[in-house]
Amino acid sequence: MNRIDQLKSYKETRIKTANQGKLIVMLYDGAIKYLNLALDSMDETDKHYDEISNNIIKVQDIVTELMVSLDFERGGEISKNLFSLYVFMNRQLLEANVRKSINPLGEVKALLLELRSAWAEVSERRDLESRTGQGGGVNIAG
Repeated sequence: MNRIDQLKSYKETRIKTANQGKLIVMLYDGAIKYLNLALDSMDETDKHYDEISNNIIKVQDIVTELMVSLDFERGGEISKNLFSLYVFMNRQLLEANVRKSINPLGEVKALLLELRSAWAEVSERRDLESRTGQGGGVNIAG
């Protein structure tokens, strides 16, 4: 098995064995990664607009996936607030893609980083509670 196949196998196993919180953190990580690639491409003197556009579209796809994964029945007000944030992000991403503007991407990146941090904390807390047998955690929309 070559290194690329090993890496692919590792990623697949990591996804299949991750809890819901970790999967959401992984989605945020992917969105941030593609957002950084778009921002890096915008900073280059020889801009590759197709790369910028493709990376922004990947971020939009991930944000849309986060939107459709919300559980409004169990998540209540938090789910509604997250949905509104995701709609805002997608609008900002669309504007950034059309205008090739950095500012909307910076706003989205700040939001993604903040949300990623919150989800990582929740996921860690859930892991700790499941290992120690202490339950009672709050489901925040997922």
